[in-house]
Amino acid sequence: MSENSPSSDTKIMLDHLSDDDFQAYLLQDVSRTFALTIPELPNGLKEAVANAYLLCRIVDTIEDEVSLSPAQKEYFCTGFISVTKTGRQAEAFAQELGPLLSSQTIPAEHLLIQQIPRVIAITHGFSRYQIDALANCVETMAKGMPVFQAQNLKMGLSTLADMDTYCYYVAGCVGEMLAKLFCHYSPEIAAHETELLKLSVSFGQGLQMTNILKDIWDDASRDVCWLPQDIFTETGYQLSDLTTTTNDKNFQLGLERLIGIAQGHLQNALNFTLLIPSHETGIRNFCLLALGMAVLTLRKIKQHPDFTNSSQVKITRNSVKATIFTTRLAVRSNTFLSLLFNVSSRPLKTPGWTYSPQSLKAKSAL
Repeated sequence: MSENSPSSDTKIMLDHLSDDDFQAYLLQDVSRTFALTIPELPNGLKEAVANAYLLCRIVDTIEDEVSLSPAQKEYFCTGFISVTKTGRQAEAFAQELGPLLSSQTIPAEHLLIQQIPRVIAITHGFSRYQIDALANCVETMAKGMPVFQAQNLKMGLSTLADMDTYCYYVAGCVGEMLAKLFCHYSPEIAAHETELLKLSVSFGQGLQMTNILKDIWDDASRDVCWLPQDIFTETGYQLSDLTTTTNDKNFQLGLERLIGIAQGHLQNALNFTLLIPSHETGIRNFCLLALGMAVLTLRKIKQHPDFTNSSQVKITRNSVKATIFTTRLAVRSNTFLSLLFNVSSRPLKTPGWTYSPQSLKAKSAL
């Protein structure tokens, strides 16, 4: 048994939790951001969204596991698609994957893999529409991520279009799934389904680009880079030269441009949120908290372009509390929310260089 394997006491404790408390317990250690935001959602929606994030985290765990070969990752990703769609063989899947996880995988993810049977059982307690939305998201992610994991990522991605595609597989498809779940929850929301689906992909990309920029140096320490070379070619920098000691003005200029691009996607995230009826405060708060924390993170990166570790641009607990307070205060007012976003995100724009992402069309799964 790995030193990171959960104790028998933890297993017994989880067995006695309700499904809602069970999912909340798992989420708090594998996705603290969404453990904070998902409880904002109304009953009938938050259970499915919590389950969806656990399913996505299982795919992430497979992809991030250093002990698995590319062929093994593809094997387990394909197997998990089947488990999610059918609800069958979850126990066998967990028993096969669990012992292969290394000590570099955090204890919370060891526990999550062990609990796959119950996670899947919860999935298949939802409506057929919700199950299909979750399973389609898992399929898109599990088929798309290995394509990039198999590449040599030390020198980054070739183009911004490649970055767009990667962000779609890891986050844009999650945005689509959320839009579908929101529309299924409310006929009033469903009236805007076409536009919500377009904007949801950009929403996901804005959040994922924020994570990529925050984690540049953590990734570089693993010889991984998710930045697009074409943006840095324009500023005169080669990503092949990137190391954890890089302090190059041309690199920082490229970083500023990517911050500006992310800001444009977050503008689309705001537009997505404003299409949600103002009385649906729980759904709006869920979106606004993620959006607000992304804006604050990008501001810290912009203010400290010479940062060398993600902890240096991590927003404080007080900032998170202030974001929660402000969004709850402004949640019903489109005018106030637009003003707040414009003021807070204005510093993220790059003077003399503009990029306005279009409302991206929903992409089909592979």
